[in-house]
Amino acid sequence: MPKNVIVTGGLGFIGSNLIDFLLKKKYYVLNIDKVTYSSNFYNVKNFKVSENYKFIRCDIGDIKMKNILFRFKPICIFNLAAETHVDRSIDNPKSFINSNIVSVYNLLEYFKSFSKKYKSKLIHISTDEVFGDILKGRASEKNPYRPSSPYAASKAASDHLISSYIRTYKIPAIITNCSNNYGPKQHPEKLIPKLIYNILNNKNLPIYGKGINSREWIYVEDHCEALYKIFKKGRIGEFYNIGSNKNLSNLEVCENLLNVSKKLVKVGKNVKIFFVKDRPGHDMRYALNSKKIRSKLKFRPKVNFKEGIRNTFEWYKNNKSFYKSLPKKDILRRLGNK
Repeated sequence: MPKNVIVTGGLGFIGSNLIDFLLKKKYYVLNIDKVTYSSNFYNVKNFKVSENYKFIRCDIGDIKMKNILFRFKPICIFNLAAETHVDRSIDNPKSFINSNIVSVYNLLEYFKSFSKKYKSKLIHISTDEVFGDILKGRASEKNPYRPSSPYAASKAASDHLISSYIRTYKIPAIITNCSNNYGPKQHPEKLIPKLIYNILNNKNLPIYGKGINSREWIYVEDHCEALYKIFKKGRIGEFYNIGSNKNLSNLEVCENLLNVSKKLVKVGKNVKIFFVKDRPGHDMRYALNSKKIRSKLKFRPKVNFKEGIRNTFEWYKNNKSFYKSLPKKDILRRLGNK
């Protein structure tokens, strides 16, 4: 049986971790990435010479993608190619519309013709942010979409597009909605790697608003395990929530990081929490009901937050050149402050 798979957005955080996971499972992985600011070749340095890995620079919406599909004949496409940063979407929504909607539409057209001739699956990785504020309880796969940011709206639109192609054109696709990921290789525009950078560089720790905004956190390796189970056993046409059932406020995340860092490094005197003006439209709480994937596919996260956050801090501490591979303005600049 052929074991060719495609991971789009494979120079990014989750994509590069998924490639690592799939290579260990003996798949031949083709990494498709258009190489934007959040793409980082540092993320694939450990397997870029592997005989089972290949990289092609390409936008998933480019006609070149159709040729790649028919030439490579993947049994699965994991679509992680997306613009993902809420703050950046507030400043420049257009790039999110182009990447997360228009390019996805083009990919669907290519995949539609490809899947008529070859057996394959498209697994589209989305986000819990499409559900908007979940002030009580947890959002199941049947909850309505109520996105608050241009980023979340663009992801919601791509989910709807794919769902419509499943129903109308019978394409073999599955949609996943995952909670906040953390772990090695994440771009420091995101909360946890930004805080770690500041701790390692004796800088203060900015937290939006009063730090009470709540997010559900899952370690990236657990997310990769869930995606693999969905690839192997998930039902075509279904939506699957992927979460840990573990919510923490931004302030609690910061306090956990500080506690871990004090055991691993000498923390400088400037490393103190301070609150900054909140971003526009900031959702108070995201929370997923993941009973479906637990009962149907027997998936449960293995890494608790205490263990995962220690692993994460140690990786950044031991890979300081990761930060050096990025422009400093992308680490330090405040976005989404309109």
